Amino acid sequence: MKMCVLKKSAVVFLFMLLPFAVFSQVMIKQTEQKLMSPDGAYKFTFYQKQLAFDIKQMYYTLSYKGKMVMKESELGVLIENQLFESALAIPNDTCHLWCESLSLIGADRSSVDTSWKPIYGERNIITDKYNQLTLKFEKFGNGGTTTASQDGYDKRRSYRMDVIVRIYNEGMALRYFFPETDNGLFLHITGEQTQFSFPENTFAYYERWAQGPYSLLPLKNWKDECERPLTLKLSNGLTVALAEAEMVDYTRMKFRLSTTKSNTLQASLYDKVDIIPPYSTPWRVIMVAERPGDLIEHNSILLTLNPANKIEDTSWIKPGKIIRVAKATQEDAKKCVDFAVSRGLQYIHLDAGWYGPEMKMSTDATMVSKTKDLNISELTAYAASKGIGVFVYVNQRALVQQLDTLLPLYKRWGLKGIKFGFVQVGSNRWTIWMHEAVKKCAQYGLMVDIHDEYRPTGFSRTYPNLMTQEGIRGNEEMPDAVHNTTLPFTRFLAGAGDYTICYYNNRIKNTHAHQLALSVVYYSPLQFLYWYDQPSAYTGEPEIAFFDQVRTVWDDTKVLNGEIGEYITTARRSGDEWFVGSITNTAARKLSIPLSFLEKGKKYMASIYTDDDAIKTKTRVRVSNYIVNGDNFLNLSMKASGGAAIHLVPASAEQIKKLPQLKKNSQF
Repeated sequence: MKMCVLKKSAVVFLFMLLPFAVFSQVMIKQTEQKLMSPDGAYKFTFYQKQLAFDIKQMYYTLSYKGKMVMKESELGVLIENQLFESALAIPNDTCHLWCESLSLIGADRSSVDTSWKPIYGERNIITDKYNQLTLKFEKFGNGGTTTASQDGYDKRRSYRMDVIVRIYNEGMALRYFFPETDNGLFLHITGEQTQFSFPENTFAYYERWAQGPYSLLPLKNWKDECERPLTLKLSNGLTVALAEAEMVDYTRMKFRLSTTKSNTLQASLYDKVDIIPPYSTPWRVIMVAERPGDLIEHNSILLTLNPANKIEDTSWIKPGKIIRVAKATQEDAKKCVDFAVSRGLQYIHLDAGWYGPEMKMSTDATMVSKTKDLNISELTAYAASKGIGVFVYVNQRALVQQLDTLLPLYKRWGLKGIKFGFVQVGSNRWTIWMHEAVKKCAQYGLMVDIHDEYRPTGFSRTYPNLMTQEGIRGNEEMPDAVHNTTLPFTRFLAGAGDYTICYYNNRIKNTHAHQLALSVVYYSPLQFLYWYDQPSAYTGEPEIAFFDQVRTVWDDTKVLNGEIGEYITTARRSGDEWFVGSITNTAARKLSIPLSFLEKGKKYMASIYTDDDAIKTKTRVRVSNYIVNGDNFLNLSMKASGGAAIHLVPASAEQIKKLPQLKKNSQF
């Protein structure tokens, strides 16, 4: 039970009955409710237990294909609002035991079986199929005969709450909903009781902050909170991910170890929240998989849990590849435009500093810094004449002060998008500000890339002008291959990630074929390439053709193999072309990649990009071309921190005649 502020006599009364509270925690059988996923794999059970003083605590358990995922875990919201007066007749006092004295008065069930088409994504059709359970609760009547309203609630009761549970084949989600009340009171939410209690010997991929490193830790002795999504390995062989969806007007959740219960994580809120009913909290999401790659294939659940697209005309939302203008001069910007044209990119980006010192509140983002040789209107016109768009970086300090001025101005300048920099995240205030700013950008036809600590919770479904976001330890910090093979199963479960892929920079800790493969393994509709590179770095390396051809949005995505922090192979389809990326950690590795995802009976030309020290270019990447079909396997022998990239296109009759057919034992 949580501690609360009560009058002294009530506190004494509570302690006198502590033995009773401990030994009388039995399930209230009539509150037990069960829900399963459409395919029967997930099984969720809800119930309440009687504690003491008419206090009833909510719990749930979860299993997957008969294996335990969540042991008995608490549910509830902590609220301060004169909450305990009806039970102990103590008016005007505050208590956190609000959800521990709710009465279950109804349970509604429903099912949905449909699908939706995203504007862009990792797949072109997303299934929306689930079973839903809505548990209706009331808090403390005030005596006398009462009459139920049409929605099933007692009109004379002041407090109401629903627990909404949805279970898809891809995962389960729950949230708290507060219906509109007649008393006009707001609710002051101070935290959540939401728990995730795992079996013993569970390990988590702990990450303290959104741009931090990962550590594989048991559920004990953590120094602080852990980021979401959080991926865990259970001793029964299952892999689990905990995530958050539709967090647009609340306060950010992370995970903290319970101080009273072993192997248990507690939802930890950044700050308190004042709400006015009707109001829904964000979704708490649990995904389970027997194969880690299934979590990636099922990550669209986070988008599906958000409202549908609200932008009527989306023709201006155009995903693509983008290069940063490293020196931010007119000459260099035009060189990047020309490079983008020649290399199949769609955008250039003016990064921090183009309008002056970004960290100063006095800096004006409506004009180019006097120290910069830039004319943005002239640059956007030059770029547009060649089919290239321009993005600019703006620090949140300027956005907060000038957003309503900047947006119409940037529209007149011909800009296509803004990268938000050094955003504040976590609090209710800045969460609301951030998502309202994205909405305003949509009004002016501007795409958005949010950098620094912001992590997605599916808002790109509702406002798809939010193309991508950082919230990732990317190539700005040059992570190693262990980190890179961890990211697909952790951070990328939340959605698109702006990793800022490099290629030529000499600080890269991984091979060049590894870098090529990242453009497929890592999903981002706005994919930054050549982050620390300049056009002059390219000196005719033939493997750059892969970056030229690779897409940023997909019709289908398949994870062919993978283990967290070790290796992964991802295949993605655009039209009738397939792109495959495979990377390994700091260990050399041999992988056999089945091509069974290819259309039956059709032959393809495979362009295969692998590391090879025998190649005499500065990047040492071999390009091999073969004719293949769905019966073939590609046998990859990857160097430590290495990788391979593959482009598969339906073969023409001439190509079939000229190119060799892949042999069964071919090694790359």
